[in-house]
Amino acid sequence: MVCKTTKEFQNMVLERITFSEYPMENCTIYKNEDRPELGYFIKYSREGYYDFGIGDYTIPLNFSLAFDHKEELMRFGTVYTGETKFKIENNPVSSFSPSSFFVVEKGLKGKQSWTKGQHFHGAEITIYKKYFDEVIKPSFPKAIGFDNFIVNYTYRYLPLEIASIIQNLRSLSQVDSLTPLYLESKILECIALISNEVHSSPENAFTNQLNYGDIKIGKDRRVTLTASDANAIQKAYDILTKEACNPPTIKSLSKMVFLNEQKLKAGFSAKYHMSINQYTTSIRITMAENLLSTTDLSIDEISKMVGYNYSANFIKMFKKLHGKTPLAFRKMKE
Repeated sequence: MVCKTTKEFQNMVLERITFSEYPMENCTIYKNEDRPELGYFIKYSREGYYDFGIGDYTIPLNFSLAFDHKEELMRFGTVYTGETKFKIENNPVSSFSPSSFFVVEKGLKGKQSWTKGQHFHGAEITIYKKYFDEVIKPSFPKAIGFDNFIVNYTYRYLPLEIASIIQNLRSLSQVDSLTPLYLESKILECIALISNEVHSSPENAFTNQLNYGDIKIGKDRRVTLTASDANAIQKAYDILTKEACNPPTIKSLSKMVFLNEQKLKAGFSAKYHMSINQYTTSIRITMAENLLSTTDLSIDEISKMVGYNYSANFIKMFKKLHGKTPLAFRKMKE
């Protein structure tokens, strides 16, 4: 099963660790009454706008969950205890260990794993884009937005004031004194603090602490990727995703994102583990698969729709990737 939303993902995790739901006045507590030693998870929520979660629990069995959600959200908090492994599509396996963190997620796809006996303790705030669109931006148009950060990159940093706010919210929850009004006031304060830090200087803590390491260009030349370079590569990825059927040339793309061609090509390959051409081809072929499976369009029509001027080139590429022609693929799906 692949979880399509963050809520579905969270519910599946709670189910796997054998927790049941117990609604309270201001929050919901999740626990296993027959096995209190497994701990608990507490969730405060303004549905669709934000969540505040506090967890202190032990994993009862090994399990993994795949996720593929299109939501845009901001998460930040502190993991006090516990380490988990996760794999984001087109990136190597990573692990997350105790620390403060901040991440903006958009179109996240991958897999996360847990191991029996692992103990987790932490607290985090999740703010959905709907909250920014409907509450923050109309009243405070100059506040931070999702575009201020590199998406799907975990910053191992939080301003000290925010870490203190989260600790205070935890303490109030423990004595059942955390009210929805107070929680929302503190979420707004967190947004204000992050906004102030981002706007204080172009070289703020969120950009200075990034380390993308070196990438190889040519046989023996290596260069370091800066935060600005990483943003340019992310922008190039977004452009290619949108214009896959008629992608700009690498020369044009480098001018669009203000990054030289060599660094763009090498950085893109390092980040996404495929070349620019391979990425656009993968999107084209995926679109073709869908059209072959769901329409009666001819092979020639489909090839033109996905950006191939000559159907022979489309058939050759499709067969190279699938081991069969588009027509054989269509017949297999019938």
